[in-house]
Amino acid sequence: QVQLVESGGGLVQPGGSLRLSCAASGFTFSRYAMSWYRQAPGKEREWVATIPSAGGPPSYAASVKGRFTISRDNAKNTLFLLMNSLKPEDTAVYYCRVLVDRTESWGQGTQVTVSL
Repeated sequence: QVQLVESGGGLVQPGGSLRLSCAASGFTFSRYAMSWYRQAPGKEREWVATIPSAGGPPSYAASVKGRFTISRDNAKNTLFLLMNSLKPEDTAVYYCRVLVDRTESWGQGTQVTVSL
């Protein structure tokens, strides 16, 4: 079955950087678009970025464009999110997501906290 496992979260100061990873298994990773979402305390889960399966540019939410970079390593079945110039409002649990055969799957999430 599809399994997604996020890692790389932590506590970082404003202006700092983190790189999140999402290890995927149970499906042919290279064939599917992958996305990152986040959920801040008391707020709904929101889309952050998507990378196509092959070719084509990634897309980003306006709130992270120019600061975050989504990428993938198809040989290692891993999705990444490089987050630069982090702000306190980026504090959230970050999830990776995939839609396979009309069924969406989510990881367990990784906590990112941006604070002094």
